[in-house]
Amino acid sequence: MTSARLITLSLLFGTAVPAWAEPPKDIAEQVEALRQEIGAPGVSIAIVEDGKTTLSRGWGVRKLGERAPVDGQTIFQTGSTGKAMTAAALAILVDEGKIGWDDPVIQHMPWFRMYDPWVTREITIRDLLVHRSGLGLGQGDLMFVPRTHLTRKQTVERVAYLKPQTSFRSSYAYDNILYAVAGQLIEEVTGQTWEAFMRDRVLRPGGMKNATSDSEDRFRIPNRSWPHARLSGPLRGLGDQQALNERDELGRNGAPAGGLALSADDMAAWLKIQLAHGALPNGKPLFSEAQAAEMWKPVTMMPITPLPDALKPAQPTMQSYALGWQVQDYRGHQIISHGGGVFGSITRVVMIPEKNVGFAIMMNSEESGMLLGLTYKLLDHYLDQPDEGWTKKWQDWYKERLAGGVEYLKQAQAAPAKVGPSLDPARYAGRYRDPWYGDVVVASTPQGLTIDFTSTPRMAGRLKHWQYDSFVTDFDDPAIEPAYVTFALDADGKVTGVTMKAVSKIADFSWDYHDLDLKPVEGKK
Repeated sequence: MTSARLITLSLLFGTAVPAWAEPPKDIAEQVEALRQEIGAPGVSIAIVEDGKTTLSRGWGVRKLGERAPVDGQTIFQTGSTGKAMTAAALAILVDEGKIGWDDPVIQHMPWFRMYDPWVTREITIRDLLVHRSGLGLGQGDLMFVPRTHLTRKQTVERVAYLKPQTSFRSSYAYDNILYAVAGQLIEEVTGQTWEAFMRDRVLRPGGMKNATSDSEDRFRIPNRSWPHARLSGPLRGLGDQQALNERDELGRNGAPAGGLALSADDMAAWLKIQLAHGALPNGKPLFSEAQAAEMWKPVTMMPITPLPDALKPAQPTMQSYALGWQVQDYRGHQIISHGGGVFGSITRVVMIPEKNVGFAIMMNSEESGMLLGLTYKLLDHYLDQPDEGWTKKWQDWYKERLAGGVEYLKQAQAAPAKVGPSLDPARYAGRYRDPWYGDVVVASTPQGLTIDFTSTPRMAGRLKHWQYDSFVTDFDDPAIEPAYVTFALDADGKVTGVTMKAVSKIADFSWDYHDLDLKPVEGKK
């Protein structure tokens, strides 16, 4: 629609219709060109303006090597964008008077414990959602990354052993584990699992007809995307794009932090509810306007990471976390948004409340530069800003980030000290236990040392000597981030403990090897 046509409509009907109040006219061509240039298998976009869906479609394929196309009904794994839906599920319970945002968690889950008894007494339902508990970035994620044997309740019970890294409510540090607690709390209060409550009280009533909260339901839907990643290069993100095993997903115990799958049509329905402050298209509330306001209210201030000069216009001056949403400014406007990522899929959900506009971008690969480029391109379109060249700038940033990771890896691995190990390899073998993760077993075989993370299915492989008393993992599954494994010895050469850290400087924070404090289990080999 041309600007002249829009002006004519405004004169006829007495309503000012901004020239930007529809998707970019060439968006289909631009997305497809970018997808092909970058080598992304598939992408799906939903846009909602003034309560109407103005775009819901897909580009590319659901799975490399197959011809089935992505469309508006193709479901994608949407990662942490689901945190807002867990918050909405809790909001429904607040409206029903079954819980309050500032109720202590132990009021509804008396058996729940944090590391500190005082925090156990004080931590509220609100605290579970706003990343101010004192836990470190991604602390405890190895309980469901990359997979797990643990149930959700077992996982929540182990939170008691996560030693905080800062004092309670003193600073921001993003976590997933307390959203697992929120999911368990829903079950304790309602008698329904998080999966069932999400399906019956949020997804279906909200008009999200394709969306799933359970893996087995997702696997039964033919129109679903496969996850993809680049694993054949020197680090994750480089090499050839390849389809991953879709059943090798993150543990379902952590699903309340990001275990939903939605289509573009579903995202459009969700955006309409959000922009209508909880109201469904028929006018009935999914949750009240009061709870809608509560969920967008900033709670925890977030640090602002400086961006390079080329990206400076994207750097906010204020950034905070609300209940499952991030609140910040962009070019003088309030933006409500959240990103999401699981292995092989990434998502971004964005709203500009004053413009009554929202959009979601979903990809079945890990091309973050493309995702961010499209995000800011759409933001500038709806804020009537000139083209900033965001798709190229964010892709350049992504390439530079990967190049920096490779350079760090080269320098770190250039010249290991040709010293050690101090012991015969068999003497490092044993069962080692971390209070929150569980057992890691190091075994001596004729082929050398092996390592097995027993709480995680198939997280096993060989240990190769690195330097001194440090080894590096060579996991059987190439999708698992390698880690340095360092043994501590006493004066008699006895192993007293094991610490770990990721090899890659840019590894996802959920590989929280550094939070492990493994001690020998006496008499266990």
